[in-house]
Amino acid sequence: MWKNNLRPKLTVQFYTQDKCFGPGVALLLSRVQEHHSLRAAAMSVGMAYSKAWTIMKHAEQELGMRLLNSTTGGKRGGGATLTLEGERLLADYTDYVNQLNAHSEALFQEKFSWLTE
Repeated sequence: MWKNNLRPKLTVQFYTQDKCFGPGVALLLSRVQEHHSLRAAAMSVGMAYSKAWTIMKHAEQELGMRLLNSTTGGKRGGGATLTLEGERLLADYTDYVNQLNAHSEALFQEKFSWLTE
């Protein structure tokens, strides 16, 4: 019975000296696109704003590029949007992961179909 549920799972992370980009940062960026706020993005994934801010600043520092344009609060409140580099990184990362997963699934079927029969 367990054989029917067997499947591969890839996690793609980018490193410089340290881990700097992966599924967590990508999720935060996609939620910033959705909510136009890092605070709201963090809340939507059950993360403290301070942790999300630290993760983003670390990613930006390690990658050598800004990922977010942020405005501080005021009468209209603050907000955040992705920079052009942030948008491109998120889009290319998502496409890269999707292509790797498709190839992984095909290779898994080729090599391990005998385990799932």
